[in-house]
Amino acid sequence: MSPRILIALAVAGIVAFGAGMLIWVVAQPDATTETPATAASSGAARQEHRERFFGSDPDRDVRGGQEMKPRW
Repeated sequence: MSPRILIALAVAGIVAFGAGMLIWVVAQPDATTETPATAASSGAARQEHRERFFGSDPDRDVRGGQEMKPRW
């Protein structure tokens, strides 16, 4: 193959790859655009999930703590 054909194929491949990436990025649905109805319901669901994940046992006394000892 001649160098011109190889260069043309390489440039065409780069252009095709770039166009494919551009289409992929543009065609992705934007997760930040929510309708007000879904935003309110998903916000409540997120808050409930956060409270369950970070929630602690209110009956457990953690004020005194425990002494940390180095392990060496």
